[in-house]
Amino acid sequence: MATFAIPGQVLGKLSTHIPGAGTHVNDADIYASLAGNVITTAPTSKSGKVTISISNTSTHNATLPQVSSVVLGRVLRVQQRQLIASILTVDPPSSLITPYASNTDDEVQFQAILRKEDVRAFEKDKVNMNAMFRVGDIVKASVISLGDERSYYISTAGNEFGVIIARSEAGNPMVPASWKEMKDTTTGKGETRKVAKPT
Repeated sequence: MATFAIPGQVLGKLSTHIPGAGTHVNDADIYASLAGNVITTAPTSKSGKVTISISNTSTHNATLPQVSSVVLGRVLRVQQRQLIASILTVDPPSSLITPYASNTDDEVQFQAILRKEDVRAFEKDKVNMNAMFRVGDIVKASVISLGDERSYYISTAGNEFGVIIARSEAGNPMVPASWKEMKDTTTGKGETRKVAKPT
């Protein structure tokens, strides 16, 4: 098996496999504890079960998000109660968190979910996701939960979190105008966003 796994991903059952290095067991399932290639070894005991483990020496390894990690993510989809983002980088140096930063193609292959109630710390019931984020925006957020095997949960509650890079409906770069608005650098037209405080 040459599959690449991420932490929390189900690898097999105790009824058919033996947990090896880089894994842990919950109930009757074996989970990945590390990111890396899934390695299976032939049965060597009377049980006849295959040992399953994770090799963390894979060249695919990147810094993994942890609870309280700061991440930059590109918004992929905005829904009424949440948005889906692709994590671009984890705990980025401040030099990356600047307006007009180029969108890297070397993306960390993890998804994140930002729920409506985690957008800000006040008036959570009045949050309008479509008014605060647009597809393509680059968002600075904090990881609040490791979620499941598919997605991490993130939050933009805090002045330092929110949209840091965005383009207007006309396709031009925008700059922060206030905590809830960004302006097109060409036309001067404003658009609503949940804006991160400039650093």
